[in-house]
Amino acid sequence: MEEASNKYKQTTTEEMLTVAVINENVQAGVLKNMVLDLEWFDGDQMKFEDWWRGMKLFLKSNRVMETNDRITAILAHLRGGVADIYAQRKLDELDEETGT
Repeated sequence: MEEASNKYKQTTTEEMLTVAVINENVQAGVLKNMVLDLEWFDGDQMKFEDWWRGMKLFLKSNRVMETNDRITAILAHLRGGVADIYAQRKLDELDEETGT
């Protein structure tokens, strides 16, 4: 019984330390990406709403505020099918605008 109690205390202490480190990193601006696994969007309209919600969370959690940075992040997550064609055309337009 005492062994289980000590193990619980150790786990609780470790969890508290982990939370403290995460909070410290967030306050210091070290931990920016809280949305880790954003899937690619392939043009499937049935999946768009969920993907778009995830994209908005991704942009917020990474503090992507500038319009061009937002466009770049969104285009980087478009893969395959119609989404890929759209992304390539938009990249070509942006390249023409910036002269690159």
